[in-house]
Amino acid sequence: MTYLPVVSSRPEPVRVALIGAGWMGAFHARSLATRISAASLVAIADPAIETAQSLAAELGVARVTADAADLFADPQIDAVVIAGPARFHAALSIDAVRAGKHVFCEKPGALDLDEFARVDQAVAEAGVHWQIGFNRRYAADFLAARRDIAAGAVGTPQLLHSLTRDPGTGRIPNAGRVPQGTIFLETLIHDFDALNWFNSGAEPVSVHVTADALVEPSFKDAGFLDTAVVTIRYSNGAIAVAEANFSALYGYDVRGEVFGSAGMVQAGRATETAAVRYGAAGLSADTPRLNIELFAGAYTDELADFADHVRARRDGTASPEHGVPLTPGLDDARRALAVARACIQSVETGLPAAVSRSEARA
Repeated sequence: MTYLPVVSSRPEPVRVALIGAGWMGAFHARSLATRISAASLVAIADPAIETAQSLAAELGVARVTADAADLFADPQIDAVVIAGPARFHAALSIDAVRAGKHVFCEKPGALDLDEFARVDQAVAEAGVHWQIGFNRRYAADFLAARRDIAAGAVGTPQLLHSLTRDPGTGRIPNAGRVPQGTIFLETLIHDFDALNWFNSGAEPVSVHVTADALVEPSFKDAGFLDTAVVTIRYSNGAIAVAEANFSALYGYDVRGEVFGSAGMVQAGRATETAAVRYGAAGLSADTPRLNIELFAGAYTDELADFADHVRARRDGTASPEHGVPLTPGLDDARRALAVARACIQSVETGLPAAVSRSEARA
């Protein structure tokens, strides 16, 4: 018997390399290797080479290096996922796009607006796709809420609320080593993007912050903050509140709400499912304890969207459509970072601070 030849119409997967094999990088690696058909994980880079080798062995990845420059020089790599520490995001993005690689970068993308402007310019010159990891947009309930807002379900937004309460034990290990501004640049930045996304068409104008070290008060004098409430005024008059705390004993809690002239929409819940137990001791429900539990699908879907955009550019096909603006890019990253930087200024002065309106590169 002779087998018949088969010509596949399935597009070639995007060949992706991972930079940073830590907690979030490892989850992204597993998604790229096992859960996203449009992508193929072909290399891993991390200065902690044993960590990279262990992850590569688990996933059957043949190429491992301690130096991300090896990935940029490899013509067989189409794109990179940057999941290393925030202080390296901008430099890695610039080096990657100058090498012609498409980039998915975890938040914040840069630590200040001048640094981000250099990323923006490098991407423009390279003409590649650059996407940031604002995964909350891909969570089913947040996306459903955004579609309701676009359909007019809440009318004109007037009051908005977004919160992030990280799971904890009442203590924060290594609190003294947490970089100053982390609560704004790496935690609340997700809330800032969600609020900007929900209040589409309006610009954040000013912020006023109340923040403290309530979980680890002994580190406050060193500039550490673990609790914050941010009030944001928007150009359309809407008022938003974003809040965060680093130690919720009951689990990982992320929620959003938009109240407007015609109604209200909410997204997220503190419980893992809608199931509630009724017993002699009262009511109880399971709660998520990890980000990769609460947002497992969203983390996967954002990378699938990234791969689809890269493949569309490579193959000259139409970019994916989602019905509402979804894929977070350079301008979304800049706007959220501008809010975070204004928050840091407000903490330093104790006064409201203006949000930078410097436009993204034209």
